[in-house]
Amino acid sequence: MIKNFVRCFGALSLALVSPVSSPAAQALPSAEVTKLADAVGLVTVREEDRTGYSRTEFKHWNSGDDKSDGCNTRNEVLIAEAVIAPAVEAGCKLTGGTWRSYYDGQEVTSAGSLDIDHMVPLAEAWDSGASTWTPARREAYANDQGADISLVAVTARTNRQKADQDPADWMPPSPEAQCRYVGEWVATKLRWQLTADVRELEALEVYAEGPCEDTVVRYAPAV
Repeated sequence: MIKNFVRCFGALSLALVSPVSSPAAQALPSAEVTKLADAVGLVTVREEDRTGYSRTEFKHWNSGDDKSDGCNTRNEVLIAEAVIAPAVEAGCKLTGGTWRSYYDGQEVTSAGSLDIDHMVPLAEAWDSGASTWTPARREAYANDQGADISLVAVTARTNRQKADQDPADWMPPSPEAQCRYVGEWVATKLRWQLTADVRELEALEVYAEGPCEDTVVRYAPAV
């Protein structure tokens, strides 16, 4: 069964540091863990605005976390999420390998049949606060591997069905995936300090107070 546990790096805690220590020397915060209902309560409610949106406002895919491996973010995510690792050939061409698309439970044996989905779509992020970000922060969002929930390898069919919809309008077709999905959606919103509109929040509350009440959320502010 799909776990009702949302993984994410980092945390929301205060660290004691020496007044003379540099930012690089300061300890990274540890994880913030909360029940889904409490996490939903932390999301700010605000009307969404898509004025000025374009996918080109979010530079992706960039050279990824490992600048020396010759792979872009998409391929690094595919390598990280493979159930059976693919062979990595020159130019980071991936051959073989097996993946499991958790949105629909499908096993996939071709990297070309997968999309890398932004858990909170780029358009939704723009609507929810990213329109005010710097280009560098939007690029960081679009290529975020600092939390393994931010980008997920799924079948192209389910990713395109989802498009830019929030949980008020689309949920994964696999019932076992839905609580995981809601938890990861909320964790991503909190990680990037994105807002939610009223319909979105009401949908999240239905899951948090009903079938997903035991879901645990881990999140941390993006740095």
